Amino acid sequence: MAGLTIKELRDRKGGPQLTFLRIDSADDAAAAEAAGIDMIGTVYAPETRHLPGAAPSRHFRFGLPYGRHVTATEAMREAFRAIEDGAETVYTAASIHMVSEMAREGIPVIGHIGLVPPWRTWTGGYRAVGRTAQQAIELFRQAKAYEAAGAAGIEIEVVPEAVAAEITRRTTLITMSLGAGAGCDVQCLFARDVLGSGTDRLPRHAKAYRDFAAEHRRLQQERIDAFREFRHEVGSGGFPAKAHGVAMPEGELEDFLMEIDRV
Repeated sequence: MAGLTIKELRDRKGGPQLTFLRIDSADDAAAAEAAGIDMIGTVYAPETRHLPGAAPSRHFRFGLPYGRHVTATEAMREAFRAIEDGAETVYTAASIHMVSEMAREGIPVIGHIGLVPPWRTWTGGYRAVGRTAQQAIELFRQAKAYEAAGAAGIEIEVVPEAVAAEITRRTTLITMSLGAGAGCDVQCLFARDVLGSGTDRLPRHAKAYRDFAAEHRRLQQERIDAFREFRHEVGSGGFPAKAHGVAMPEGELEDFLMEIDRV
């Protein structure tokens, strides 16, 4: 079974929220598939090209790293490669011009409004966007610009829930909420936040369902202890033991010792 198509995602607008996880590994992808997460994705890079294969029945989104492409042609070329490697949508924080050029060739593009990290200096840093009527109207204009450019959807990040919900109601775009409330079509989180595996402070809009960081610390201590025991056993003669070596057949050692002197 393949992942949700763009048509299926659009047909589900107005229904129950779907789920999206930004994954980091094949283990994340396989777990997301087993758990029934609707959509997954990660940055497009040589080391991530194989990840769609780890979750073949999930909608997979590859993200084009911001700043890697200085022309729409470069971005389009890499977007086509991402699709060949299994992406059903391609995310970019690039300009509307680049989105339009890719969409014209049938590439399903996901844009970004609200707190867009590469553009954060224009909106005051890492903070909410759209808390004033003027900002909210500007977000709506941006959403409609993406729609006019032919985008498939937009990620809406750290925007008041009422604003994101109203934009969702007034656009054909698939809207993906990251800290923008429950009124969008898709609810997004980072897998590392869900697992609690990060060392940084958890973002306000995120929730940790497990404490992998504590487990990582425990495993690291186990790793240190195992390495220390190995070093001590080598020093004391406890390793290697007879069971860890290779024995010679009866009589071969004696023959070897007799011959080595002659050599």
